[in-house]
Amino acid sequence: MAVSVPILAVVTSLHLLAFVFAFGAERRRSTALIAPDQYDDQTFCKYGTAASTVYGMSAFVLLLVSQAVVNGVTKCLCCGKGLVTGASYTVCAIVFFVVSWVSFLGAEACLLAGSAKNAYHTKSKGVYQEGKTLSCAVLPVGVFAAGAALTLMSLIATVLYLLAHSKADTGGWEKHHDDGIGMTAAAPSADAPKQQQNTDFDKV
Repeated sequence: MAVSVPILAVVTSLHLLAFVFAFGAERRRSTALIAPDQYDDQTFCKYGTAASTVYGMSAFVLLLVSQAVVNGVTKCLCCGKGLVTGASYTVCAIVFFVVSWVSFLGAEACLLAGSAKNAYHTKSKGVYQEGKTLSCAVLPVGVFAAGAALTLMSLIATVLYLLAHSKADTGGWEKHHDDGIGMTAAAPSADAPKQQQNTDFDKV
C-alpha cells in the first residue's frame, strides 16, 4: 500500500481540529460560584458557560472519525494483505499501531468524561451561611488538557503507523508473485530446440 497524501492530509486535519477543540474546552471550562438567592436566605450554585462540553464532544467525534479512516484504509492491520514477516517496517507498524490505539482510547476517555462532568450542574440549595454550605461540582483542571496532549500523541503515532504500514504492507505476497511471473516468462520451452532445427533446415 503506497502512502496516500490525501489520507494523510485528512487524518492530520481531523487530529489537529480535535486538538484545537480539546484545548478550547480546557480554556472554557464551566465555573461555579455560590450565590445567594434574591431573599438572601439561601445559596445556590451559579454556573458559567457550558461551551466546554460542546468543544469536548466535537473533539471526541473528530478523533473518532480520524481513527475510523485510518483503520479503514489499513484494514486495522490484521485484515489487509500480509505484511513482510520479520521486516523492520513490520515491527514499527505494529508498535505505532498499538501506541496510536492506546493514545486514542486515552484521549477519547478524557474528552468524554470531561464533557459529561462539565455538563453536570449541582441543583441543590442550602441555608445561607456566607457561602460555605454548598459544594458546587465542577470539572477539575487538566482533564481536557490531558485529552489534547493524548490527541497530539495519537496524531504522531498514527502518521508514523501509516508510513511504516505503507512500507511493509503487501510486500511479501506481491514480491513473490512478481518473481513467479518473471521465472515463468524466462523458462525455455520444450519445443524450442525443434523450432531451431526446423529453421536451420529451411535455410538449407
